[in-house]
Amino acid sequence: MIAARTDSYFNRTKAIVQRFGDARVTYAVFLRRPVVSAPRLMLDWLRAVATARGVAIDIELMHEEGQWVGAGDPLLYVTGSFVALADLETILLQKLGAACVAAHNAYQMCLELPGVAFLAMEARHCAGAEMQEMMAYAAAVGSRAAQKEGARGFIGNANDATAHWFGQDAGRGTMPHALIGYAGSTVRAAEMFHEAFPAEALTVLVDYFGREVTDGLAVARRFPELAAEGRLAMRLDTHGGRFLEGLDPAESYAVLERHAPGAIRRYRSETELRHLVGTGVSAAAVWRMREALDEAGFPRVRIVVSSGFGVGKCRVMHEAKAPIDVVGTGSFIPDVWSETYATADIVDYDGAARVKVGREFLLRHGEARRKNGAPA
Repeated sequence: MIAARTDSYFNRTKAIVQRFGDARVTYAVFLRRPVVSAPRLMLDWLRAVATARGVAIDIELMHEEGQWVGAGDPLLYVTGSFVALADLETILLQKLGAACVAAHNAYQMCLELPGVAFLAMEARHCAGAEMQEMMAYAAAVGSRAAQKEGARGFIGNANDATAHWFGQDAGRGTMPHALIGYAGSTVRAAEMFHEAFPAEALTVLVDYFGREVTDGLAVARRFPELAAEGRLAMRLDTHGGRFLEGLDPAESYAVLERHAPGAIRRYRSETELRHLVGTGVSAAAVWRMREALDEAGFPRVRIVVSSGFGVGKCRVMHEAKAPIDVVGTGSFIPDVWSETYATADIVDYDGAARVKVGREFLLRHGEARRKNGAPA
């Protein structure tokens, strides 16, 4: 399986080294952008391969899981038989780069909204089970790193298979838009869910009919006990092509003038303005929903938001002091996939430091400075 999935020139390199004599080599593994170290899936795989092949592989992890890593700074050094390691590079890198970038994204998102809980909803955006596992693991790593700095971080995720990364037995979630379409009304969908799962807290999508405020208040009035107990939440997932019920550009500005005037009085990019006062789930939309709930006597009803909550949107929401209780997001999945490409270079052959010109920064720190096997 490894031979079939790895790049062919690694298989040919392995055959050549077998013919002309093995060497003990050290690989330096790095990324070209800052990341958070998330090596566990790769390390587990590498150690399993070593056991299956009956070979010794020495691993020197330079940055423990959850630590910040600078661009070009080796995450780890891997030392062993060239024959045993040559064909592993492709798969090793697959299991490392994307996880580290996603962990960095999750870490930043949590720090941008330190008082808000996050729910990982990446599964639907993943290309299969292996990516799903990797992205959930990465979010958990980034979350724990942010929690060490005081953020609430990720409290769970949306499916059972990867819930263990968040210390949970099962995924969380109540209803998709399809259930509301099936029920015919937002209130009826809430009733159905509560009847089927009476012990569960209830989070209701309120944007299906474009009546977020109207339907949200109707649900709160239908379940006053849940509302009073803090077991009822409204999830805003308003389509980016329209405003939340009752808002337009002028009213969106007015809402933020009432609650966070400083957020709209400085220079903003077009994207930041959209997050503040534009269509979809804007800061103004969140504030308007909070206003409506409080005015109707439901101060303990929580607000859950989703729809494109990446690092930038989380930052703007924090600056607008948006009253968000939970963010549901899979936006820690890397946007620019080329940034996830990890690289491995051999930096030592049988004790002689040697690396291609331009990659001398990968040589081990503390050793005598040598360039391509010659004294510096």
